[in-house]
Amino acid sequence: MAELIPLTLQDAPALIEGVFPAQKVSFEAQTERKAGAAQTLTGLGSYWKGRKPLILVRAIVLGSLLPQTDDHEKDLEIFESLMGFDYEGLARRALIQNAIKPKDFASLIALGSPWDFFSYTIKASDISAEEVETWEFPFDADAKGITMRWRRDIDDENKLVLYRKALATFSSYEEKASLCKRPEEVDQNWLYAPVWTRVNHHYAQFGINAHSHAELVEQLGILRYGHRPRAGDTFSGGGSIPFEAARVGCNAYAADLNPIACMLTWGALNIIGAPKEQRSMYEDAQREVTQQVDKELIALGVEHDDEGNRAKAYLYCLETRCPETGWMIPMLPSRIISPKHGTVAKLIPDHANKRFDMEVINNASNKEIKDAETGTVHDGDLVYELDGRTHRTPVKTLRGDYRGPQGNTLNRLRKWEKLDFIPRDEDIFQERLYAIQWITKASIYEPRQVTCFCGVTADDLARERKVERIVAENLARWQNESLTPDMEIEPGDKTDEPIRTRGWTHWHHLFSPRQLVLLAETIRAWRNSTHPELGWIAVARMLNYNAKLCQWHTGQGGLGYPNHIFYNQAFNVFYNYAVRSSAWMKSYEIDTAISPLPKVNNIIENATANNPSLACNLWITDPPYADAVNYHEITEFFIAWLRKNVPEEFKDWTWDSRRALAIKGIGDDFRRSMIDAYRAMAENMPDDGMQCVMFTHQDTGVWSDMIGIFWAAGLQVVAAWYIATETTSELKKGGYVQGTVILMLRKRAAGDRAGFKQRILPAVRTEVKHQIETMMHLNDEVKDRMGEPVFNDSDLQMAGYAAALKVLTAYTQIGGEDVTAFAMRPRQRGEVTVVDEIVQQAAEAANSLLVPEGIAPDTWHKLNGIQRFYLRMMDMESTGASKLDNYQNFAKAFRVVDYTKVMASMTANKAQLKHVTDFVSRDLTESTELGASWLGRLIIGLQQLLAETEPQVVIGQLQAELPDFMEVRPLLIDMLSFMEKMAPEDEVRQAAEVLGARLRNLRALGQ
Repeated sequence: MAELIPLTLQDAPALIEGVFPAQKVSFEAQTERKAGAAQTLTGLGSYWKGRKPLILVRAIVLGSLLPQTDDHEKDLEIFESLMGFDYEGLARRALIQNAIKPKDFASLIALGSPWDFFSYTIKASDISAEEVETWEFPFDADAKGITMRWRRDIDDENKLVLYRKALATFSSYEEKASLCKRPEEVDQNWLYAPVWTRVNHHYAQFGINAHSHAELVEQLGILRYGHRPRAGDTFSGGGSIPFEAARVGCNAYAADLNPIACMLTWGALNIIGAPKEQRSMYEDAQREVTQQVDKELIALGVEHDDEGNRAKAYLYCLETRCPETGWMIPMLPSRIISPKHGTVAKLIPDHANKRFDMEVINNASNKEIKDAETGTVHDGDLVYELDGRTHRTPVKTLRGDYRGPQGNTLNRLRKWEKLDFIPRDEDIFQERLYAIQWITKASIYEPRQVTCFCGVTADDLARERKVERIVAENLARWQNESLTPDMEIEPGDKTDEPIRTRGWTHWHHLFSPRQLVLLAETIRAWRNSTHPELGWIAVARMLNYNAKLCQWHTGQGGLGYPNHIFYNQAFNVFYNYAVRSSAWMKSYEIDTAISPLPKVNNIIENATANNPSLACNLWITDPPYADAVNYHEITEFFIAWLRKNVPEEFKDWTWDSRRALAIKGIGDDFRRSMIDAYRAMAENMPDDGMQCVMFTHQDTGVWSDMIGIFWAAGLQVVAAWYIATETTSELKKGGYVQGTVILMLRKRAAGDRAGFKQRILPAVRTEVKHQIETMMHLNDEVKDRMGEPVFNDSDLQMAGYAAALKVLTAYTQIGGEDVTAFAMRPRQRGEVTVVDEIVQQAAEAANSLLVPEGIAPDTWHKLNGIQRFYLRMMDMESTGASKLDNYQNFAKAFRVVDYTKVMASMTANKAQLKHVTDFVSRDLTESTELGASWLGRLIIGLQQLLAETEPQVVIGQLQAELPDFMEVRPLLIDMLSFMEKMAPEDEVRQAAEVLGARLRNLRALGQ
């Protein structure tokens, strides 16, 4: 076997520069996203939304370290096996998922001796055991009248034989992988056991002899850099990049300006990634704190009633005086409390006190529940009925909104003071307890609690006053001891909301008296615990569930529960909210040591991105950009509680958001800060190092800005891949997007290199053509062997962009302008920069090569953007593709003005073109993109044929409407031939066949 010689691969191209299974990585990334709370790092704090999928980070690290060999197909095969994407990996993952049941095997595969693997029970009366024993797969077990199960003596190795056969019956990777556990959910030693012999054989020439990912990564690091590789991230955020880099075997360096980000990254590396032997230690610490807080709250006597029942949740609402009647009105968008229990709040007028009593009704009638859907606040107005008359007052009138001297909106809400924690009597908005969810005494400590909802009694109000007295007597001391915040809310894009709408000026104003007591006792207990560093992370997690910003959630007909605050990245204030009791304490505990890391060296720094203290071989970053979340404001909510008397592990960090230093994704300051950051990373990277930058591909302005930044930082693009990382939800509409561009960069060669656009463009076209043809050749080879290509059209198009940018970013000057000056120059509205031009040239070069099968290249070159778009997407839809981002990307590439006009569905993962029969007349007028095209005329003709118009009449109209009819006739025939194969409806395919035949016959008839 060859010897492992340091630096053998020092200048070798990385695998990710040539091939990358972007579609498989995309599917696995989305699967990880859909796991929600089951994602590995989410347990540390779901309030940090920006974590990139761990499977994506792993793919980038391995792809950046593995070399290219002379056999790209084998390189790709080995890479996929290391990711758990190969047939064997899928079979093992499917076995653990257990989604394929014995009866499914019976219907999926051919098997001559099924009872060597399964046993059965006969349900039907007309068959015998002797008959069943002769059966062979495939058959329908339900139809045959038997139930099946695995034989007890069949081990996993034997089961895998059938899993391999079953998975082979599915045509696409997505179908196979949807039956599987995620790779990280399977025992790693067992999952990858078959891989290492093949890996070591493939890389034997380099002396590789690995039996784990950590060993492989260390050996690849020695071959490339002379030591174990170090991967760095100076925008570490929630910690997914440094965590996964460490988990796969790199030394990790993480830095972030924000101390909450540093704390989450520390938790990922040291709590989630802790050795198994530390698990019991952390569990003991959490259990002791939960018990201590439980003991303190019981001693205070503020959560139990006289019968020993314990409150689980308190439901509050704002209450305000109606200026019209002088009555105090509870402000409730809905009076429904629990759909499952049929629980609603009923308003009962109290004329003597000019207010409403609130009665909690359980098992309400359907009419009462329907009536309760409408509360006293809707459409921005306070609305209620009194003595048969409806009263309506805008909430902005109640607040006293008015226009300030600078044109900004102000109001007459009193600004709360430092020692305030409840409204004063004269305040416009009061706070009122209107219902309590109780846990029965017998089930308080049971896994399944029995709860009920009740109205508020005099004893309940007495306990409320007692809590308020406790806070009033202790608040100043708690603030001095840092058990409660004393920090003011600094105005900002997100932080203005609680100031403007409630008059809150300090962070503790966002918390009810009960929450202040619970949190103070919890922080005290964690400070005195054996592991306060774990406690700080647990308290931050707890804060997300314990503030007056937690709405009572009654969706999906459930029991009802207090929502968490940061379901989106804003400070949403509500008219009604829920407060959790200490009964929820166990739910804030963190599952520790769930993914132990190998023995690597990890360093975390609270620092700006432009000042890394360590050199890294790989920099992998997900920087802020454009509409990125304002974490510098959001995290002040947590910093206010955690910034003083911090644990030893965090004491060197600056516990301040340092807003002025935060990189914000807009304008000149953003570009300047980003150039500084990426230049610093480039300077702290060896010449053979590599950078990966992830950013969303939402508009060409962001793309141009980002390329300019990396260009000015001394980096050259070497590859680009498009990954569909996000799942869809209502919260992700608007500024949020589905896809992420993975941009790979290396240091630009030293020295000046000047170029001119006129000379660069031909080089771009040549490079794009070479890159795409190379990838298409690999596609054909893999498709012939595996039945499924590696790359789809989006991958090839993105590779075309990368090839173009590789040419462009090799220069230091374009047309006499320095690249740094270009990057810093303010972008004018509507301006087309040299980067835009190069990318467009790349798109056009790529699209000229990506001709749909069935369309002649000569026809394709003569079609305009909307025609290419429609036909290309028809081709993609025929393969089952339906992701909206594909449509968005191709619409940009083909310069379609408004592709939505030809779309039947814009659902993110179920996008679809309008079919020929879906178009209405206004879609196909001369004023529309499609209507003015040859394809638009053909669609009208096909619709006429379907309406039983004579073919000769349709052809006559085409001749009359198309002045160059005889010249374009071959194009029309070609497009009809394509639609004859690709149209999803039989009748349209038949109509296309008829019309195409008639057009062909024109020449034969001498017309």
